[in-house]
Amino acid sequence: MHPNIKNIQNNIEPLRQQIVNHKVYAAISELEDLQIFMEHHIFAVWDFMSLLKSLQINLTCTTLPWFPVGDAVTRQLINDIVAGEEADVDANGMIKSHFEMYLDAMQQCGANIKPITNFLHSLKKGRDLQMAFELAEVPEAAQNFVSATFETINSGKTHLQAASFTFGREDLIPNMFISMVKDLNSAQPDQVSNFKYYLERHIEVDGDHHSHLALSMTEKLCNKSEDFWAEAEETAKMALQKRIDLWDAAYAAIVKNKVYA
Repeated sequence: MHPNIKNIQNNIEPLRQQIVNHKVYAAISELEDLQIFMEHHIFAVWDFMSLLKSLQINLTCTTLPWFPVGDAVTRQLINDIVAGEEADVDANGMIKSHFEMYLDAMQQCGANIKPITNFLHSLKKGRDLQMAFELAEVPEAAQNFVSATFETINSGKTHLQAASFTFGREDLIPNMFISMVKDLNSAQPDQVSNFKYYLERHIEVDGDHHSHLALSMTEKLCNKSEDFWAEAEETAKMALQKRIDLWDAAYAAIVKNKVYA
């Protein structure tokens, strides 16, 4: 492993531990708690795809006429992940993206999908992010999370996009959360089974293989530039901090709901 990769991993570990050990997981004990969590998390699931597609646009050829672009191993990584995320198989054997699976899981458990669907509808109508946030009444922490991701995307710097993708994304969900979902599913399989499947499928599809390739991609994009390595670390830290902020907001909403229930 490249020493700069190891250095970033060491420097972001305190932030990662804050996420893995976040109090939001222990706060989720009822179906309503899970609904609130999902209503926040769905925006991270969605903007993951935008970050991934920005890498595909920048690191592979997505225009005509076609030419081989960049590193072949990186092309394979990106296209493999895109295929897995955009066209996977759901619990019923239907071809769906992981985002669509998550929406199905939200509907099954009774979560409110109006903010995310209205948000996407506004974007399709040509609204900018801020206007779409306002029209859809997106939670503030989710707005900040998505805005930070798009700041990285719009930078046009592939090493920053790769750093956010590699160090700040969905592999941070701990085993204790998955165990909790399994417990909820045992009690209410008709409302939680889709979310359980989503989590298990996400782990199965991503796995260690993608993680190793993502590290390799970041290493190649930063190469021998110390400035790039420093920027990559700052971007990784920002992505993780925004995740902590999002989890904090979900936790606060869950606690508030318990108080006023």
